[in-house]
Amino acid sequence: MAVHYTSGVWTVSRADEIFIGMCRDILDNGFSTEGETVRARWEDGTPAYTIKKFAVVNRYDLSGEFPIMTLRRTNLRAAIDELLWIWQKKSNNINELNSHIWDSWADEDGSIGKAYGYQLGVKHRYAEGDMDQVDRVLYDLKHNPYSRRIITNLYVHSDLSEMNLYPCAYSVTFNVTGDRLNAILNQRSQDVLVANNWNVVQYAVLVHMMARVSGLKVGELVHVIADAHIYDRHVPLVEELLTHPSYPAPELVINPDKTDFYDFTVDDFELIDYKRGPQIKNIPVAV
Repeated sequence: MAVHYTSGVWTVSRADEIFIGMCRDILDNGFSTEGETVRARWEDGTPAYTIKKFAVVNRYDLSGEFPIMTLRRTNLRAAIDELLWIWQKKSNNINELNSHIWDSWADEDGSIGKAYGYQLGVKHRYAEGDMDQVDRVLYDLKHNPYSRRIITNLYVHSDLSEMNLYPCAYSVTFNVTGDRLNAILNQRSQDVLVANNWNVVQYAVLVHMMARVSGLKVGELVHVIADAHIYDRHVPLVEELLTHPSYPAPELVINPDKTDFYDFTVDDFELIDYKRGPQIKNIPVAV
């Protein structure tokens, strides 16, 4: 894979470089699940087979650029809206979300069960008092930033039977090095075409938010994917996407007046000079 780096500046999006390399590796060296027993189905009921790679690890230096794809547009506003729905509102009801991403997983009342935001809102007993997982992270980053125990976990086995979907991105470990906040996002499974850059920009924004309110600078986001896969019906779409032009990453601008985690809104984030290639349309989604 060609590397486009000149005088300390990436001449094309580093996120694109990482995405292209990952997809090429999956397509060229991955394992096909065709013929195996799989859970996911296409809308017509056909089994949704994948080409997969185990234990993909991607590193993004958030101090160097904001890792949004330029091969095609990633809808940053919608991605942040979902992030805030989970991490700030700590919600499990799609009626509090402005997109329809979760509609197929919700019951008649709009609930996705004890999943995602529900878990982050559960209070736990600590020596310092009762806190949920998000408030525990905020507390530790302020009072004990060099702790090696700043971790969130959504994969709670005692509640799995009451989740309409098991969490895909399930754990974040925060770690401070010097004055920089780093994070590891652990994901059990990822539909690379549909969700890869979506999740990357979400958790990049989360690191930016946590760093801002904690008086830190952003460092690295490390994305660990146990099963990174491309669905069989996505293969030609991915091949097409990999031929798109790549551009320098845009600049992420965050409202400087916001210093409280719970005050951020979607309108507080803006991309400057977001140049990107054509969109891939009519992507089928396996459920």
